[in-house]
This record gives sequence, C-alpha cells and structure tokens, in this order.
Amino acid sequence: MNREAHERQIVQSLEERLGAHHARQRLGIEAEHESRVFGGGISFFHLENWYSAHALIRASLKLVGMYNRARANAHAIRVVRNTVTLGSLPPACDGLRILHLSDLHVDMSDDMVERLIATVHPLEYDLCVLTGDYRFRTFGDADVVVAGMRRLAESLRGPAYAVLGNHDSVKMLPDLERMGIRVLMNEHVRHEHGAGTLYIAGIDDAHFFGAHNLEKALADIPWESCCVLLSHTPEVYRQASHAGADLLLCGHTHGGQICLPGGFPLTVGARIPRRLANGAWHHGAMFGYTSPGAGSSMVDVRLNCPPEVTLHTLNRDDRAHPDDT
Repeated sequence: MNREAHERQIVQSLEERLGAHHARQRLGIEAEHESRVFGGGISFFHLENWYSAHALIRASLKLVGMYNRARANAHAIRVVRNTVTLGSLPPACDGLRILHLSDLHVDMSDDMVERLIATVHPLEYDLCVLTGDYRFRTFGDADVVVAGMRRLAESLRGPAYAVLGNHDSVKMLPDLERMGIRVLMNEHVRHEHGAGTLYIAGIDDAHFFGAHNLEKALADIPWESCCVLLSHTPEVYRQASHAGADLLLCGHTHGGQICLPGGFPLTVGARIPRRLANGAWHHGAMFGYTSPGAGSSMVDVRLNCPPEVTLHTLNRDDRAHPDDT
C-alpha cells in the first residue's frame, strides 16, 4: 500500500471512530499548525514549537554548571502516592488504585521506555490512566513513539484509558487502541470494580487543538455517580468542576520542569493559577491532580521538579453517607 492510500485509510478509520467533524477538525489543525510557534489553541505562544529555546536552555544550564545534574534529575523517575477521598465513590470501589502516567515523551531519550517499565512493574494497581503527550516532537511521524508505547502497554496490567495531548497526533489513536489502550475522545466508559461502578471520562486536547467537548464527554453520566475525568491540561478546571466531575487527572505543565528552590515554577505553559501546576488541588467540590510527568519537554532536564508516576488511591467519604454507617 502506497503512502497516499495509507493516509486515506487512516482518515477513513478516524472518521468512522470519531465522526467526520471531529476527525477533520483535528487533522486539519495538525496540518495547519504543527510547526508554528504562534497561533492556535488557548495559548497564543507555544514555546515547545520554538526550537531555538532548546539550545538556549542547554547553554544557560551549562553556563551555570548545572546541565549534568539537571539531566540526571530528569532520568530519576519517582513514584508518588496520592489519596483522594470522594463522597460519591461506591462502597465497592473503596481503595481503588489508579496508576497515572502523563507526559511520557517516549522519544525524548533512548532508554525512556525501559525506565518507565522498571518504575511501574513493581506497583500494584487496578487500572491505568494516561493523560497525553506521548510524543516529544509536535510534528512528523510517530513510528518511534508507537513502538515505545507498545512496549509500555505490554507491561501494564488491567484496563488502560487515555487521552491525547498537544504533542500527539490523532493518527496515533488506532495504534494505541490496538495495544489495548482505550483512548477517550470526548467520551466516557463505565468501569466496573467488583459490585461498584464509576465512570472514566476523557476529553481531546484543550490546550492547543481546542478539540475538547466536556458536554459530550459527560453526557448521560448520572449526576450522583462518581466520575473521574481525564484531560491533558488542567486549563478546563472551572468547566469540569461545574459539569459534574469528581476528580480531574491531568498533566501538561511538567510542574514547571525547571523550578526555583522550593519547587516554584518559572513557567507552567498554561493559563492556570500556580497552585494547579503540580500535585493535588481542589476547585469547588472537585478534586484534581496535575502530574509533573515522567518525561521532559524541550530539553531532557529537570531542576527542583522530579519526574514522577502517580499512584492514586480512591477512598470513600463515609461522612457523606451517614445513613450507611
């Protein structure tokens, strides 16, 4: 099959999977904006697309003698455990463990996938969620990324749900789903855990592509049910909190990646309050967690902001159900 026929086949499969409007919107924006620095999405300026910034960051770190240390930091992935107490959680789901992977950028370094596998292999969890940016570059083919994600997927246990990020091409979707990773494109699934049910919803990238649709993703989820929403970026936090999500899991910010002592980020690459840039937070009745990611963006370095994979444990808040005790 020649390349043109292969492209037509991909477009047809995406239109069947997503609907013509969503598929054409995503593909059209990719083709139009994939290598632009300015324009598109929520943010006007996209630093990761300005490749002169990569050399500037490296040169600055070398000048102050911190480049080697920053590279070593970026390769030391840690496991962070986070507990979330939810009043809407069904009793049978009390103690449910979610492995959260974000901003992997698996093609950033040759051994990234191996380091990820070594980190997650010993962990015990019930399901895995992935919140986007599997690719380092923002354009070009994704063959290396797909191959790396396939090796990672083979090491995961239990169901895996994902969303795409602003670095990801929608053309990756069929390959990811063939690996057994269900990509939620403004959709939701019922996740059964014993006798309990919770809903996992996911939206397409809101940061650059603007292809998210919360209303569609959350449609038909009973208001009293427990809903975990996956988004690449925390920038939808206001809408999500009022739309019925109980927990928002996201990434994108890298926690700042290069931070001042104490973890204060120099930049977060998103229009959000700084308190939402890394770790656990809440807005209104909704809880959230912004992963600083396991990989690195622009340059494979980190300062005062370790890379991580996160293990969330969901606990039921019995105070919200006094009649049940």
